[in-house]
Amino acid sequence: MSEFIEHIAILIERGKVNKTSPYPPDLKEQDGADELARQAIDQGINPDEILAGCILGMDRIGEKFSQNKAFVPELLMAAKAMTSAMAHLKPFFQSGQVKRKGTFVVGTIAGDLHDIGKNLVAMVAEGGGFEVIDLGTDVSAEKYLAAIEEHPGCMVGMSALLTTTMVNMEAAIKSIKEKYPETKIIIGGAPVTQEFADKIGADGYSTDPKGAVALLNKNAA
Repeated sequence: MSEFIEHIAILIERGKVNKTSPYPPDLKEQDGADELARQAIDQGINPDEILAGCILGMDRIGEKFSQNKAFVPELLMAAKAMTSAMAHLKPFFQSGQVKRKGTFVVGTIAGDLHDIGKNLVAMVAEGGGFEVIDLGTDVSAEKYLAAIEEHPGCMVGMSALLTTTMVNMEAAIKSIKEKYPETKIIIGGAPVTQEFADKIGADGYSTDPKGAVALLNKNAA
């Protein structure tokens, strides 16, 4: 592993966005992920190394989160740092010089307006090297189908926080599988279980963002 990959991974894991960011306190007034990514590009470092550092940093904080060694605020700061670094990669993604692992269409299921869990999964997935299409909340089967049509070969994520809305996942999955049977669908949320996922025909289930990204990596391979 290059010294640069390790350096940017640490900044992202710690949630150091830029030089003016006061968080974390022990890195105050030091360059953050934003400056380091820009400097790396200016110095001719391969953009793939920047992406690798982002993936490594998000993987580390995701692992801590799944073990209850880090919490939502730390994960959000890491995602913010990751976003600041990834912004410098946009031209390389657009030109095709840097490749995404795949496309992930994600949303909170119809009838449900809760989005914190969905947002965390989307952030960690982006940091894991996927292009994320966030459909927001209260997402109907029709919205999922339109997004799949627009992004052929994508994977789909569905979230629900309420037992009254998780049942809507079954109808949405049925509609998707009827039209796009090869589409991989991952579900999650507080009331969701592996048993429920198996029952309604989902291809995967996870209790946390890191697990969701592991499923994405498995299906993208």
